[in-house]
Amino acid sequence: MPRFVGRDREVATLGGALGQPPAVVLIDGEAGIGKSRLLREFLASRAARKRRVLVGACPELRVPYTLGAVVDAVHDGVGSVSELRLSGLGGALRPLFPEWAADLPPAPEALEDATAARHRLFRALVEVFSRLDVAVLALEDVHWADEATLEFLLFLVSRRPQPVSVVVTYRRDEVPPDSLLMRLSSRLPADAHLSRLDLKPLRIGETAAFVSSMLADEQVSAEFAAFLHARTEGIPLAVEESVRLMHDRADLIRRDGGWVGLRLDHIEVPPTIRDAVLERVGRLRPDTRTVLYAVSVLAGPADYVTLNAVTGLPEDRFTTQAADALGCGLLREDGLGQWSFRHSLACHAVYEAIPAQERRAMHLRAARALQDLPLPPVAQLARHFRLAGDVEESCRYTEQTADLSARSGDVATSALLLHSLVTTVALPVEPLVRLVMKIQFQSLSGSDPYSKIIEALQSALRTQVLTQEQEALVRFQIGRVLMVAGAMEPGRFEIVRAVPHLAPDSLEAARARILLAMPLGDARPASEHLRWLYEAPAVALSIAPHERLRLVVERAFALLMLGEEAGWAEARQIPDEVADPREAATLAIGHTNVGEEAMRWGRYDEAGARLARALALAERYELLDYLDSIASSQAHLDWFTAAWAGLADRAARLLDDDDGVRLKDRCEAALVAGLVHAAAGDREAAEQRLRFAAQDDQQRVEAAA
Repeated sequence: MPRFVGRDREVATLGGALGQPPAVVLIDGEAGIGKSRLLREFLASRAARKRRVLVGACPELRVPYTLGAVVDAVHDGVGSVSELRLSGLGGALRPLFPEWAADLPPAPEALEDATAARHRLFRALVEVFSRLDVAVLALEDVHWADEATLEFLLFLVSRRPQPVSVVVTYRRDEVPPDSLLMRLSSRLPADAHLSRLDLKPLRIGETAAFVSSMLADEQVSAEFAAFLHARTEGIPLAVEESVRLMHDRADLIRRDGGWVGLRLDHIEVPPTIRDAVLERVGRLRPDTRTVLYAVSVLAGPADYVTLNAVTGLPEDRFTTQAADALGCGLLREDGLGQWSFRHSLACHAVYEAIPAQERRAMHLRAARALQDLPLPPVAQLARHFRLAGDVEESCRYTEQTADLSARSGDVATSALLLHSLVTTVALPVEPLVRLVMKIQFQSLSGSDPYSKIIEALQSALRTQVLTQEQEALVRFQIGRVLMVAGAMEPGRFEIVRAVPHLAPDSLEAARARILLAMPLGDARPASEHLRWLYEAPAVALSIAPHERLRLVVERAFALLMLGEEAGWAEARQIPDEVADPREAATLAIGHTNVGEEAMRWGRYDEAGARLARALALAERYELLDYLDSIASSQAHLDWFTAAWAGLADRAARLLDDDDGVRLKDRCEAALVAGLVHAAAGDREAAEQRLRFAAQDDQQRVEAAA
C-alpha cells in the first residue's frame, strides 16, 4: 500500500477533537481523496487504541439498507451480547441482529407507529454502546446513508449528554440539499466539540512522495510527478490506479537512478479512475472478470458461496478464478470471509462494463441465491429482481422492504420505495391504492414528487375495469394527492366525485369529508364546509385507535379553521399524554395545529400551552423533524405576546437555514422577521421578508392529506 502522505495536520486535528469528548467530526472530500485512509491511519495510531471505536460504512446500494452501516459497525466490533446484561429494551434489536436471538431479551410488543418503533430501536442501540463502553462511532460514505442512519446520528448528537463521539466521512457534492446530514452540526449539545475536515488533493511534491512509495522508495522524476499530478489532479486513488496501470503496461522505466514515464508527450494516462480500472480488468481472463462482475452485481460484502452462485461458473473453475480475482488488487476479503471491492468507484466502473444480458442473468442468479438464505435480505431481493426484469417478485419484495423500513422508523426510505414502485410499475388497482395510502407525503423530497403518482392513478382509471367502489378509492387518492400538491380545486372535484361510492363507515370516507371541510382553495360559505363534517356517518369500530385519534385531531383543526366554537370542545378530546407511543407524532401535530389556530383566535395562553405540549412530546420521542415547526409557531406567538427579546435572531436562524428547515416553517419565520423589521422602521428589509413569507400558502394541508 502506498505511503500515507500529506495528511499530518488532518490526523492531528482528528486526534485532538476525539481527545475532547463528546465530539462530532465531519470529514468531507471528493471520491478517492483519502477519507477512508485518513480514518484507518488514525485508528491504527496509539491515541485511537486507548478507546473503543466502532466503524461502519454505508454501501452504495440502489435500494437503501436501513441502519446497515450501524448494524455492520456493531457486528464488526462485538462478538456476542450474551454478557452485556441488556434490559428489556434490547429485544427491539432482534430484527436487526437475528443471529443474536438466543442472547437478546424477548421481543417487545409490536408498535404500528413508525416513529415510536424507531425511537425504541435507537435507545436500544445506545444501550449496547453504553454496555460496551464505546467511545467513538465512525461511519464512512454517509452521503449514501439511508434516512434511518441519518436520523440515528441526529438522535446521538441530540442526546444530553451525547453518549459517544461521532465521526462521519462524506462527499458534499453527493449530499441532497434536504438531507438530514446537513443538520448534524446544528443539533449539538452545548458541551460537544465540532470539527470539520475538508480534504484537499495532494500537491506535486506529495504526489511524488506517494508514487515513490509505490516504487520501492526510489525517486521519481520531477517532470513525471508534475505530469501525473496534472492528469490525476492529485487525487490519491487516481494516482495509485494510474501508476499501477502504467506499471502493468510497461509505461514506466528506470533512468538515471529514478523512475520516469516513457514518452510523456505520447502516454495516455487514464484521465479518470474508471478508465484505469477498466483497462486493468480487461487484462484479466474471462472467468476472472466474471468473478469481478459478480462482486459488483452484489454491490456489497458477499460470501464465497453466494459469489459462486452469481457467477454461474462450475465450482472447480470458480475456485481457481476467485484466487486470481482476489490477487488482482481490486478486491479485498475481510476477517469474516466477505469479499468486496477496495473502493466503490472501482465497483461502479466494473458494474457498468458488464454486458446487459449477462448483467440481468447475474441479478437473477443473485436473487435466487439470496432467497434460499434463512433470513432473506428483502431489500437486496427487491433490487436484484427489479434489475433482472422480474416485475412481480420485485414488487413483492419492495413492499416488504418499505414496510420493514417504516417499522424501523425510516419513514423517508419507505416513502421513497413506495413512490418508486407505484410510479414505475403498472399495478392492479387494489395494490396501487393500498401502496399510495401507505406513502407519507411529507417524507418525499424533490421539486414535484406528486405528478407521477397522479399519472399512475389516472392510468388505472383509463386502462382497468373497475367497480364503482374501486373507482371511488382511486379518485379519492387522486384528489388527496392533488391537494397535497397544491391543486386544491381539482383535488376537491375528484374527492366530491368519490364520496358517494366510498364505503360509508370506512376510513377513506371519513378522511375525504375532513379534506372537503378544510377551507382551502376557492372561497366557499362556511356552511358548505361544515356540512361535510356534520353529515359524516360514524366510522367502523374496526378502525385502529391511532387512526381514530388522527380523525379527532383533524376534525378539531378543521372546525377551528372555520371559526367554529365547537372546535374547542373537539380540541379538548386531544389527550395531553401518550397512552400508546404510536400516538406521539399525531399528538405533537395536533397540539401544534391547535396552538396555531389559538393564536388566530387571540387565545394566546391556550396557544402557549399547546405549543409547550407539542415541544415536550417532540423532545421526549426525538421527533426531530417537528422541532422547527414548533419553533416557528412559537416565534409567531412571541410576536403577538410582545416577547420580543431575541425574537429577530430566533426568526433569522430558522429563515436562513435553507438546508434543514422546511419551506413552510421558513415562511412563518420570514413573516415574523418581516413584522419585526416593520416595527423597527426598516421598510426595505420588511418587504423582502414578507415577500418571501407569501410564496408558500398551501402546505398546511399535508398533515391532513
